[in-house]
Amino acid sequence: MSLAEAGHLLGLLLLGASLGFSGGMFGIGGGIVAIPILTLGFGMDQATAQGTALVMMVPNLAVAWWRYARHNPVPLREAIGVSLAGTVTTWATARLADSLNQGALRALFALFLLFVAWQMTRSPSQQAVERRQGFDRRFLPLIGTAGGASMGLLGIGGGLVAIPLFTRLFRLDQRVAQSLGLALVAPSSIIALGTYAGHERVNWTIGACLAVGGVGTVAAGVDLAHRLPERKLRFWFGLLAGLTGLWLLAGRWALAFLTRL
Repeated sequence: MSLAEAGHLLGLLLLGASLGFSGGMFGIGGGIVAIPILTLGFGMDQATAQGTALVMMVPNLAVAWWRYARHNPVPLREAIGVSLAGTVTTWATARLADSLNQGALRALFALFLLFVAWQMTRSPSQQAVERRQGFDRRFLPLIGTAGGASMGLLGIGGGLVAIPLFTRLFRLDQRVAQSLGLALVAPSSIIALGTYAGHERVNWTIGACLAVGGVGTVAAGVDLAHRLPERKLRFWFGLLAGLTGLWLLAGRWALAFLTRL
């Protein structure tokens, strides 16, 4: 192995480690950050970046879900309901991903993330929060459907879609919401990866390097999430969503500009 190849490999492992840590901290697997990096930094098309990120996400999500479940056990019936709804929707929508306008989907998703950021970083009065009553938890699988659609169409975002809805609509604690979000996206990511692989939209070499780097740092991210106050964790979650939304929009315009040069 040449020095350049060794440096490239080390860079992928370090990138995977940072993505694994952030994914564990926020319960999202790291794909939402990985995909813009793969498209802008590695020159992948959108679909291949999504499939490659899923190689990293599958083991990261499994480790993160196990760690969150130990700290924040949720009723098995709720976890299974959310997971099944998300998995079925992921399978159905992933089959449509190649036929839809990926640029438009990215732009819509970016705008959604900016809305999530605005919602999560606000500081409503504690009295208003206490007066607000959450929806009946029997309807939690509906959120799994929304998260699964995001996973299938974009390969990412199941947790970023579901977690704010769990906290805002059902009044769940941020960490409990992240635990349920992981129950949603862990099996859904396997379905999505299989679909993208079937369409030959996966760079297995890069994905495997990111996965190896990430698995070792997921637990540290989960542990940090449980040391932070809930309000601060919600704020950082919203900030991540907002920065990612801006990155997706800016990256789309930057790529359009570069193709005209």
